[in-house]
Amino acid sequence: MSSPITASASVVDIAAAVRGGRAAAREVVEIYLERIARLNPGLNALTVVFADAARASAVEVDAVVAAGGDPGPLAGVPISVKENIDLTWSATTNGWRGLAAAVPEHDATIVRRLRNAGAVPVARGNMPDFGMRWDTDNDLFGRTVNPWRRDRSAGGSSGGDAVAVATAMSALGLGNDFGGSLRLPAYAAGVVGLRPSQGLVPRAAVQGQPVALTLQQFSVNGPLARRVDDVALALRVMQGRDAGDPMSLDAPRVRADELPRRVGVVRRPAGAAVDSEVISGIDRAAASLALGGWEVVDIEVPLLEEAAALWRRLSCTDMLISLDPASLGAPLGRSATAFLRDSTAAAQPYESAREYAQAWARRAVIAAAWRRLQVEVPLILGPVSLARMREPDYDLGGKAAADTAWRDLWLTVAANFLGLPALALPTGPGADRMPTGVQVIGPMFGEDAVLAAGRDIEARVPGIPSLS
Repeated sequence: MSSPITASASVVDIAAAVRGGRAAAREVVEIYLERIARLNPGLNALTVVFADAARASAVEVDAVVAAGGDPGPLAGVPISVKENIDLTWSATTNGWRGLAAAVPEHDATIVRRLRNAGAVPVARGNMPDFGMRWDTDNDLFGRTVNPWRRDRSAGGSSGGDAVAVATAMSALGLGNDFGGSLRLPAYAAGVVGLRPSQGLVPRAAVQGQPVALTLQQFSVNGPLARRVDDVALALRVMQGRDAGDPMSLDAPRVRADELPRRVGVVRRPAGAAVDSEVISGIDRAAASLALGGWEVVDIEVPLLEEAAALWRRLSCTDMLISLDPASLGAPLGRSATAFLRDSTAAAQPYESAREYAQAWARRAVIAAAWRRLQVEVPLILGPVSLARMREPDYDLGGKAAADTAWRDLWLTVAANFLGLPALALPTGPGADRMPTGVQVIGPMFGEDAVLAAGRDIEARVPGIPSLS
């Protein structure tokens, strides 16, 4: 069979072709393995390639089709899995040398669900140590290169999977988002990244070890792909309660037609200076939504600076405890050590239980203010970052660098702080030969509306050129 599928095909099209017998999963996998062999040595996006196991899985998918069965909604779709998501085919390293031999006994729930739906893991995606940076580099695997410009960061922490998706070495990437770790790499690479609502998609199973409160509340697993419909399909497979994750739940679905068709545009969060290319991307997205029948209004989101500051101080307080080398039994990598030092110095972690508790208490006040806003204006359109992607290691170099990296992302980390769904997607190429992009933030469990807005933006903005 000669496959009608090319590497640039969408997840939806790949799965439909394989399920319909118009393409063989084994041929689709070979297309992606060839691209990995050709492109990954220069990009270092993927850390471990599962050539033999991927071929064997693809053969199983094809056998189901040949027998007249349905292998699932993701039949034959090649996926990459971030280094901190359990997949029994290799160690879950978290990008850290100390876990280089930590092969899990079970697949993570989301990996199992995707594999049961017919997806085929082809590789693991690179990340910084424990996902702690806004760039992707570590002592174990090295740096991931931005495929558009080598002098720009690939973003972090899901940078490996974003680059793999952008270059069609993977059709779908699995990552996670604690402080923009899906959306920032999506912006850097020109792909789509969805941060689901808190609890909608299971994270790691809790197996007798304590889990930092910020990790419980701010971090979610989510998909990266080249089209909005692709992340929507992945979400349908991934979502739902998992007995091993007490934060996960079968969430009530908020349908798009239950909400006002209104979008609030935030061009300059908290009055900050924003790069002109970023503003142009926001304007293109806003115009696209207006043409799609949305009411588009200018807004300011409430208590944004406080939300970003609390996210940062709480996160750094927990990181100092959970990533203490004395507790880990080995030091972090060089860049992770520098990031932790610089960020905690800038953030001023809480020193007392009283301060820490008061910070969490303020979260309810801020969440209520946002909820009141989103009753009238359900969707918020704004930048992922105030700046174009900066140079590699831009988030290192002392307190000033740490402050700049964090300020760029106030709107992004506010979504993490409040547990809200947020979709990052490209809005055409910029004059600097890098993709531009925006994010759409929705109300809790308002993924349907977020994705609907994303489709209307995607349909009307300039496309991102393919990367060979």
